[in-house]
Amino acid sequence: MIKLFLAATFTVISLNALETSDKLFECTEIFKARKSELLVELERIDEQKQALSALKVATEELLKKRETKLSQDEEVVNKKLSEITSKEESVKKMLQKNEEILKEIKDVKMSKIAETFAKMKAANAATVLSEMNPQEAAAILTSLKPKTVGTILSKIDAKKASELTLLLSK
Repeated sequence: MIKLFLAATFTVISLNALETSDKLFECTEIFKARKSELLVELERIDEQKQALSALKVATEELLKKRETKLSQDEEVVNKKLSEITSKEESVKKMLQKNEEILKEIKDVKMSKIAETFAKMKAANAATVLSEMNPQEAAAILTSLKPKTVGTILSKIDAKKASELTLLLSK
């Protein structure tokens, strides 16, 4: 009976061991299948990581190229701005010089006109000035000596003389 009990126990233990072994085999198969799935997933993740890395490098290179181009364009713009500023200063100086020359020419012209009117007889000067634009006539009278101006104004029509006198007082 002990033998029978031992045989039954051994059979039960063997069956349990066999069942456990089958379960272990099934678990091992499941783990192997899952392992291969994980390896495939890991490979896919690695590929994506490499693609992302390549994209990052390409983006950085493109950014560097654009920054370089922007820097070069900025240098060109600054250079042109500097040239424009320099030319503007040059033009301002020339304009100022031209204005000074024009003023000198006007002064010389006015002095010659004044000299001419100073040499004219008062009646003739009065006739010419009364026919002129009042502002121009006043400018000429301003350049003459007061005594000459008085003599000429006395020979001009009273209305025109008063108008010229008002312009001279400004």
